[in-house]
Amino acid sequence: MIKNDSWIIQMAEKGMIVPFEPSLIRQIQVDDQSRRVISYGLSSYGYDIRLSANDFQVFRHIPGTVVDPKNFNPANLERSQLHTDSSGSYFILPAHSYGLGVALERLEVPDNVSVICIGKSTYARIGLIANLTPAEAGWRGHLTLEFSNSSSADCRIYANEGVVQLLFFEGEPCAVSYETRRGKYQDQQEMVTLAKV
Repeated sequence: MIKNDSWIIQMAEKGMIVPFEPSLIRQIQVDDQSRRVISYGLSSYGYDIRLSANDFQVFRHIPGTVVDPKNFNPANLERSQLHTDSSGSYFILPAHSYGLGVALERLEVPDNVSVICIGKSTYARIGLIANLTPAEAGWRGHLTLEFSNSSSADCRIYANEGVVQLLFFEGEPCAVSYETRRGKYQDQQEMVTLAKV
């Protein structure tokens, strides 16, 4: 069953989402000015997490190389510069490219819950596709977030603003959680985590 805002608040008080915003934030105060942001925080049946300003990397073409998930070469990624203007801080994802970011919020998923990440409509409408993997029961850390720019124009991805929504599904307790089986992506830090086997 999908979990609602009341349940998310109760679990956040136990450390499921840190930092936690108990309402949907659509604008912030910056230097005595109000600025609209891409929403983040609690919604009716989910939670919109933010993109961290710490790390964003874009795949680049290196002639003669193949991206191999079993033997990943970090040289295939290039760190993206954080830009700032009156609209906020942002990374640029070039047209028809793929990038990796990381969530600002740290998650600690209960043993009877799985989390599905879905893209936000604001970004979907400009051609940004969030290709995200689930956070399994017992997983904890900062999610590495995957984005594809399907448009023919470069796009901005704003740091410290909403980037994807989390949906929480509760089920019967599993026999083996992500923590119990010592999953390879457990306890990710607030930086991009590369493919592992």
